[in-house]
Amino acid sequence: MSDDAILREARDAFTRATDYELVNRKEAREDIEFARLSKQWNEKVKAERELQGRPCLTINKLAPVIRQVVNDARQNRPSIKVMPKDDKADIETAEVISGLIRNIEQTSNADVAYDTAIDAAVSGGFGYWRVDLEYSYGGDLENYKDAGSELFEQDICIKRIANQFSVYGDPDGMEADSSDWMRAFVIEMMPHAKFKAKYKTAKMADFESSAWSIAGASWKTDSEVMVAEYWKREEVSKLVVAVQTEADLTIMDWADFDKLKQADPKIEAVTKPRAIKCYKVTQYLMTGVEVLETNEWPGTFIPIVPVYGDEVNFEGNRHFRSLIRDAKDANSMFNYWRTKATEAVALAPLSPFIGKKGVFEYDAAKWATANTQNHAYIEYEGAEPPMRQPYAGVPAGALQEALNASDDIKAITGIFDASLGNRSNETSGRAIRERKMEGDVSTYHFIDNLTRAIRHTGKIIIDLIPKVYSTERVVRILGEDGTPETKKINGNPDEMQDEGQEQSTNIRIHDLRLGSYDLAVTAGPSFTTRREESAEQMIELIRSFPDAAPVIGDLLAKNLDWPGADEIAKRLEKMLPPGVRDDESGDVPPEIQTQLKQMSEALQVMGQRLQDAESKRDIEVQKLGVERYKAETERMTAVAPAMGPNEIQAIVLQTLQDLMSPNELPDAEGFANGPTGQPEPEFAAA
Repeated sequence: MSDDAILREARDAFTRATDYELVNRKEAREDIEFARLSKQWNEKVKAERELQGRPCLTINKLAPVIRQVVNDARQNRPSIKVMPKDDKADIETAEVISGLIRNIEQTSNADVAYDTAIDAAVSGGFGYWRVDLEYSYGGDLENYKDAGSELFEQDICIKRIANQFSVYGDPDGMEADSSDWMRAFVIEMMPHAKFKAKYKTAKMADFESSAWSIAGASWKTDSEVMVAEYWKREEVSKLVVAVQTEADLTIMDWADFDKLKQADPKIEAVTKPRAIKCYKVTQYLMTGVEVLETNEWPGTFIPIVPVYGDEVNFEGNRHFRSLIRDAKDANSMFNYWRTKATEAVALAPLSPFIGKKGVFEYDAAKWATANTQNHAYIEYEGAEPPMRQPYAGVPAGALQEALNASDDIKAITGIFDASLGNRSNETSGRAIRERKMEGDVSTYHFIDNLTRAIRHTGKIIIDLIPKVYSTERVVRILGEDGTPETKKINGNPDEMQDEGQEQSTNIRIHDLRLGSYDLAVTAGPSFTTRREESAEQMIELIRSFPDAAPVIGDLLAKNLDWPGADEIAKRLEKMLPPGVRDDESGDVPPEIQTQLKQMSEALQVMGQRLQDAESKRDIEVQKLGVERYKAETERMTAVAPAMGPNEIQAIVLQTLQDLMSPNELPDAEGFANGPTGQPEPEFAAA
């Protein structure tokens, strides 16, 4: 398409987007100004009251409600778990991709993007973040030659969109996560100096059509010019065919197959050509009159991720509502009645003294300041002392209406005193938890919408990984606990062999370009929070069952945040009982393995002697002996992990003494008599 055609197409798409989002944006601005900027009085009413010298008190009860939901999302941040989808994918590579996504989130400060978006969604009804690409090399201009291939490698990153009103989505998108967007805009008002420095030859001109205007602002002002990212996603088809090669079945484009066929006419396709559908995404940077840049995006999704608030679809129009939209009137009423009560008390006359004429002439200076100063005593003349008039009191009606308005806010938002940590009419801990859980349930759809947005982000990243991380390189991955590890990807395992050393059998190279992967997103406490909860529960277990301390002491230390907790855990691990320690390692201790090996060799000697025996009687007796020692060996092999080295050694030495006697084959009586010299039942019968 020509630049003029792109500009016309973008203008039409932008016109539809602005018209479609007009109501949502207007209401979102009002909500944010009311709850976050505390603009809670009508401007006309406020001006009139200020002219009259009357107060306009603002007591913002909605800001804590917003913080409650946003901070709950911060504590229970959703996490992405990748799973294999087809036979070319495997679980270990899925774990590597999961760790790579965690590393992407950490290095790009994705938590800031998530928090900004959920805050915008709760406050105004919608928020956004974006997925972007950055070059891995971040060094200076002097050392770039030492960077090697890193200079051209890219990394995926997640960036926040601080201004939620800078994004215009697709009016035709109806998916809950807007994964079906085909058009999107991200606008930026750029100062003239910055624009000229970045786009030296570009024109600063306004578009002729008023369709590009936003809230009356044109694309070019006296100090700024608007630059828009126009994202376009279009469906494209590709003709493919399957070709049998010497290695395996290969899927290739029809154009590539045609070239291959011309070079080697013997090659034949094993399937009919088929048209497959996919998506192509393009980013255009433009002003009102000019396309500045055209960039092909490697993924198949527009990398702008929305987080929606309370969604209502009415007659095909999607309305995104904030948490506090219906509670604004209640907060306005609360402000009015608290202002009314304050004003009534402030303007009420101070309680005067009443007395007969002349009684205040004596000590007149003190009587004149009786309502403004504290006097130890005041004297008077006459038979009757002056009397103070009673105070009219706080206007009960205004205070009651303020309480009613406060209760209305709780009922509308679904967040009550227990959820905010305030004392309420619940007395038991269980009742408080139940009320708090009800508050969490009433606002959970905001957390769930955040989970959907992070799931869509995971899909975008999984779609990008085979294309961005397509070369042989070393990447850092993070475990669930944040432990870093490096992995080599897309390499040849034969090349991993070190010079002069045999290749290690546990080296695994993961090819991220093969296989298909899916993901699941779970919302819950962070690893740090779960670790703290585990430590608390372990401590409670040890208090109720002290005998568990020697067994789980090392696990408890690992979950504590003390300096040196890991060292304490290692020392406690060495003090574990032998059976527990051996179960942890899954192996039999070396000294027991040696002793069991000796017993096995002794059994082989006995088997050889059995074959050489000529006497039928001796053969039968020796069979019983071999079976006896074989049974003893099997028993010791089973119980060895739970026994100490000293205990097992004593038994083995006694057994070896009997087996490896320097004498020739023992006679029947020797086999029959046990350690005490008395015949054992099975040998007595023999």
